[in-house]
Amino acid sequence: MEAQTDKSLVLPYEADAAATKRTTWKRIRKNIDLYLCLTPGLVYFFIFCYIPMFGLLIAFKDYNMFQGVFKSPWNDFAYFKEMIHLPDLYKITRNTLMLNVLGLVFGFPAPIILAILLNEVRSNYFKRVTQSLLYLPHFMSWVLMGGMIYALLSPKYGIVNQVLQWIGLQPVYFMGENAWWVTVFIGSGIWAGVGWGTIIYLAAMTTLDPHLYEAAAIDGAGRWKKIVHVTLPGIMPTIVILLILNLGHMVSIGFEQPYAMMNPLVMDVADVLSTYIYDLGIRQGGFGLTTAIGMIQSLVNLALIFGANFAANKMGREGIW
Repeated sequence: MEAQTDKSLVLPYEADAAATKRTTWKRIRKNIDLYLCLTPGLVYFFIFCYIPMFGLLIAFKDYNMFQGVFKSPWNDFAYFKEMIHLPDLYKITRNTLMLNVLGLVFGFPAPIILAILLNEVRSNYFKRVTQSLLYLPHFMSWVLMGGMIYALLSPKYGIVNQVLQWIGLQPVYFMGENAWWVTVFIGSGIWAGVGWGTIIYLAAMTTLDPHLYEAAAIDGAGRWKKIVHVTLPGIMPTIVILLILNLGHMVSIGFEQPYAMMNPLVMDVADVLSTYIYDLGIRQGGFGLTTAIGMIQSLVNLALIFGANFAANKMGREGIW
């Protein structure tokens, strides 16, 4: 009798699980074309992002390339202890945070503002041409971009300094002075990324209900009030998600831009974690130490993403999860 009772209690849960499984597979079969479209991206991330995580063991071992990762002896967290005492750790961390914070403060609002301005343009031809010109730099290599920037800002032959001299001002060595170099770095980053970000926000604006704008117009709202009360609240979920993702990169920075734009005169502000890791790990062969630095970067970025997502949820906004 007890066995029958237990069976009657278990069977509904098993039935629910089986029904859920059938529903899941049915949904997958129904959308098999969409899952196939996801396959290349999943394969890419698996090969280039998840498989390389095996190399994190190097941070915990006294790595010898002739012995291999598994046969190399454990180092009792020696690289993490050594990392704390690096002479340039404070400088490169400060530079990385400074450039990322400035890039977030000035670069994050730029595509939002530009997308709103383009959304208010009535000429579709002008809008399409402008979008194409704006996101073109996103597909250009930073090696090419860096060469263009150096050519434009050259103190002797650059067109910017020639214009300054035509109006009676002294030429400025933009790429040789710390403050100007930081300004150029942030400005070039905005130039390269603003067009791509604008596409994302314009796509979010296309999902807004046109009836909301009509209702606002009936209530007497002009263009500015429509932007404030309809457009911005409508794209706010996209803004929050992208802000969380940007906050998750505060202690890491791309390698190409700083490496293409740096020079010996501005190393006090141009030397960041990515270039330091390249120099220490690739040029000097400090694989274990740079792996430890990279692991700490990833953990801090992960903590920032969790913290930003938690803060967004607490404020009543929809986060990543």
